[in-house]
Amino acid sequence: MRTTLAVLATALLAAAQPAGQTPAAAITILKPARVWDGDALHEGWAVRVKGERIDAVGPESSVAAAGARVVDLPGTTLTPGLVEAHSHILLHAYSETSWTDQVSREGLALRVARATNHLRATLMAGFTTVRDLGTEGAQYADVELKQAVGQGIIPGPRVLASTKAIVATGSYQPKFVVEWNVPQGAEEADGVDSLTRVVRDQIGKGADWIKMYADYRWGPMPGSRPTFSLEELKLAVETAKSAGVPVAVHANTAEGMRRAALAGVETIEHGGEGTPEIFKLMVEHHVALCPTITAGAGPWPPANPDSPAAQRKRASFKAALDAGVTIINGSDVGTFPHGDNARELDAMVAYGMPIVAALKSATSVAAKVLHMENQIGAVKSGLYADLVAFDGDPTKDLSALRRVKLVMKNGTVYKQ
Repeated sequence: MRTTLAVLATALLAAAQPAGQTPAAAITILKPARVWDGDALHEGWAVRVKGERIDAVGPESSVAAAGARVVDLPGTTLTPGLVEAHSHILLHAYSETSWTDQVSREGLALRVARATNHLRATLMAGFTTVRDLGTEGAQYADVELKQAVGQGIIPGPRVLASTKAIVATGSYQPKFVVEWNVPQGAEEADGVDSLTRVVRDQIGKGADWIKMYADYRWGPMPGSRPTFSLEELKLAVETAKSAGVPVAVHANTAEGMRRAALAGVETIEHGGEGTPEIFKLMVEHHVALCPTITAGAGPWPPANPDSPAAQRKRASFKAALDAGVTIINGSDVGTFPHGDNARELDAMVAYGMPIVAALKSATSVAAKVLHMENQIGAVKSGLYADLVAFDGDPTKDLSALRRVKLVMKNGTVYKQ
């Protein structure tokens, strides 16, 4: 009887295997025209995948295995799965619906339903890991979407969640008449007791990263102004560090960036008003920049590339490059359609970054900054089999990133 039940259980498990997925013990050999391993290009290499890990990489003859499934990918370049380091999976394009209407008029179930499509589109575009930097009023939905992806309920990239971004009281949105206390798109906290509690609570709810706003549009003066003090930022960083959780900080102003760098944060998001002095400080304190050049509802390339805003962004990005700041790929996707993530790499190259450096910012460099270099970011034995094949050679022509021929995550083929 037990033998019969075991056979039946095995049959049921096999039947339950989602279509297109590779069984855990299977061996697959991917044979592209070339492999870009996160650092260098290799002609005639192949990759052997066993289960969810890369088992071997090298010349085709060195990775052969009897009985392996062979996937021929002629004319393609196989790369590590790409990383999107600044995503908002619970937002959809501002050209469709304003941020305020999304946060105040769209219910949680509706937003989660949209997010499942966003995750699928991101994965199919070759991005196998995303760092989601704020649910924008959708509470802890990013943590549960991460669980849904991890459990195979929905297809999507690996998700690093930050839950609700942390903002100083009175500095965020939405805002209506002053008599109304409406739920904000982030979580308010101030001072020692409040900040400590909120950081700990978010980590307890499943945050992989803590996201804070060091400046924002508040007060009577136009433009962004610093919010948290240096001491408050240091406290949040130290509290999160106790749990091994890093901190990312939204900062556009030079003063907000200065405070964030001195506080010991790991990444600064946007950095639109950074100066050579501020970028030098970031290098000294080992703070990476996630520039989000293409953030917003507008198209890329921008309709008016000579606008003051575009010129400021170009100048600040050049200053960061000149200073030698570590730069990771992050687009603020969600402000524009999910799946179009590659436009940020286009922008970084257009603004002076070498193509290969841009690719590294979305693979090996991103993995190091996200503390995942032993998991993702390279085509290397022992790492997760997060692999993407592009038609052409993206190390010479970035338009190849729009021609995705294969997507594999954790050894499972999602697109071929």
